[in-house]
Amino acid sequence: MALSRLERAQVWLLKAVTEVLFVLFRFFCPRRSALSGKKLPPVRNPLLLMSATQLAKKIRRKEVSSVEVVQAYIDRIQEVNPFVNAVVKDRFAAALQEAAQVDKLIEEETGGEEVLEDRLPLLGVPLSVKESYALQGMPFTTGLVSRRGIVATVDAPPVALLKRAGAIPLGVTNTSELCMWYESHNHIYGITNNPYDLERIPGGSSGGEGSILGAAGSVIGVGSDIGGSIRMPCFFNGIFGHKTTPGVVSCENQYPPFSGRQEEYLSSGPMCRYAEDLLPMLKIMAGPRVNMLSLNTKVDLKKLRFFTIPHDGGSPLITPVSKELVDIQRKVAERLEADLGVKVQEVHFPELHYSFQIWDTYMVLPDKEGKPPQTFAELMGEPGRPAWPLWELLKWMIGKSDHTLAAIVVGLVEMTRMSKKSSSIIQIKEKLQKEVDELLGADGVFLYPSHPRVAPKHHHPLLRPFDFSYTGIINMLGLPVTQCPLGVGEEGLPLGVQVVAGKLQDHLTLAVALHLEKTFGGWKDPGAN
Repeated sequence: MALSRLERAQVWLLKAVTEVLFVLFRFFCPRRSALSGKKLPPVRNPLLLMSATQLAKKIRRKEVSSVEVVQAYIDRIQEVNPFVNAVVKDRFAAALQEAAQVDKLIEEETGGEEVLEDRLPLLGVPLSVKESYALQGMPFTTGLVSRRGIVATVDAPPVALLKRAGAIPLGVTNTSELCMWYESHNHIYGITNNPYDLERIPGGSSGGEGSILGAAGSVIGVGSDIGGSIRMPCFFNGIFGHKTTPGVVSCENQYPPFSGRQEEYLSSGPMCRYAEDLLPMLKIMAGPRVNMLSLNTKVDLKKLRFFTIPHDGGSPLITPVSKELVDIQRKVAERLEADLGVKVQEVHFPELHYSFQIWDTYMVLPDKEGKPPQTFAELMGEPGRPAWPLWELLKWMIGKSDHTLAAIVVGLVEMTRMSKKSSSIIQIKEKLQKEVDELLGADGVFLYPSHPRVAPKHHHPLLRPFDFSYTGIINMLGLPVTQCPLGVGEEGLPLGVQVVAGKLQDHLTLAVALHLEKTFGGWKDPGAN
């Protein structure tokens, strides 16, 4: 099904606007990082090389104290944060006090290790939290200058559940402005760097989370995802992340709040360095809705049906997938076939060609009462009147705007948006949904590129703003997906792949993630790279 002439013209306009803005950026803001050529120090403390599951077990058995573990992570954050600028506000003193209380609780516990494991599975384990989640007593700005000074008075439900399970928050991490860009940069906290190459992006919007986890400054973290905001940072920083089936993990007490039909596409989920932490974290974060998933079901990988989709078919808006990433996805398929005795079938969906248009159309659909979602310009202007992106662009050129160029770009792209009810795009999406759901069923899994290329250099996403569509389309399809690291490539940057399953079949992708970690080695220390 082809786009109309008007829709094709809008595609051309989108490309032209973004290319002009990138040229403006290069002219007005030439950037040479003071960190150019520098590397992170390698991990020296062995406590930093253990999963949260392992740490919790050692803490319960009194083989190590929670204070020792928390202090080790505080030391690492203080060592690496000057390089990556990922943790934007810490609560180190409070965390150490809470760790001391954990150690006292364990000393006084008479029920044994099993009781503690059942009641407090993450007891004493450090945790980092994306700043767009409410964490009581911590900033809650999402990088918007007009929200500077706002402090959370409650915990977002997933954070509260992790804390109730014994996890100890160390602080909050940087995001893109209003969580709507895949580079984590704003005018409150500045720009966050990739631990593998400080001149490259860590992704967004959960970029601070991805960066500090990749730098071994945290072992588990919390992210949110409406277009790839968990998976792109996990890909770029060489860690694991899981976008849950929507509606399982609560997305309340995040900023900005969802509106329109966005709750159908938004997911909260775990981010971590070790695959074995994904399942226990998800069990905790799902809370009362955990029974929607089959997380206790043992998965026999040899009985799954595997597929691979190598690319989106060549959208004119999106960068072609690099040979390096095509090759690694092919190697994953070959290893699955060799290790499991399965057949990985290559499939193609022509509708993926329209991934960005689908994402863009569905993000602005009204809710059941007919109320449209808030516009990005409205969010930029809060608590006052909506921002005027063209005016903000002129202010930005003379250094007077409170907004990043990326946020202004989002506002300008919004102005060129296709009809809110593009019938052709809706028909294309419905056809794709039917085909994918039939392909996957309850026992199918497919591989799909995480992004067209490895972590780009800072600000380069301005030239290719639609490359997030490789992750964004999975949100629109409502599918669970696990981002899996696959070692590092020729430039020393992380490689990876998305593993996607049918709705509510999250346990399948988590099981595949464990297998791929064993096969490809999982996270790699960027300081040793």
